[in-house]
Amino acid sequence: MKTKPQRHIVAMGGGGFAMEPENPLLDEFVLGLTRKHRPKICFVPTASADSDNFVMRFFRAFAQHPCLASFLPLFKRDIADLRSFLLSQDVIYVSGGNTANMLAVWRVHGVDRILREAWNRGVVLCGLSAGMICWFEESCTDSYGPLAALHDGLGFIKGSACPHYDGERLRRPTFQRLIAEGHLSAGVAADCGAALHFVGTKLAEAVSSRPDAKAYRVTCSRGRAIESAISTRFLRG
Repeated sequence: MKTKPQRHIVAMGGGGFAMEPENPLLDEFVLGLTRKHRPKICFVPTASADSDNFVMRFFRAFAQHPCLASFLPLFKRDIADLRSFLLSQDVIYVSGGNTANMLAVWRVHGVDRILREAWNRGVVLCGLSAGMICWFEESCTDSYGPLAALHDGLGFIKGSACPHYDGERLRRPTFQRLIAEGHLSAGVAADCGAALHFVGTKLAEAVSSRPDAKAYRVTCSRGRAIESAISTRFLRG
């Protein structure tokens, strides 16, 4: 009987090549999940409006790793068969940027459905910031200017999520307030440099690229937000 492939999502609060270009630990962790000598990795920079600078930094960073790198442009789309292209990858790496805009563009092109299929086939899904929170049902986002609740994530993982938990002054109090007031369901948060690794829909572990970066669960009890730290493994170089 054929076994189902493991499904991986690595949701980074920040870090990776985009924020820590001299620290490859999170990116190496993602590549290692493929268990391939030279995995194929595709960068999806939709949230940044396919920023040329972001794409250039991705290729520069992953040229230092044993992998085959590509990227998916959607604002000037030149790939006809998105499904075949994305399903041929071992890793799909989603950029930071505007989450709400990204989700809208994905849905126009059918990328949301293809990503679910890729996940079910064992393609490792990952990303930071917008590329962290898109996999959840809900999130705390600055897509609309001030931080606010977003309720139409892809929903691969239940609950809510918040990136940059220690990196932006208003992230922590706003996420907690949104949960306490019932605008968001209970969820998880990650500091810059921390990532949540899900196998299937279950949290397998939290990892980090620096010793002080952490991940957290945030729940609500009697109208108050309750924060609890998740044990976070530092990925030593």
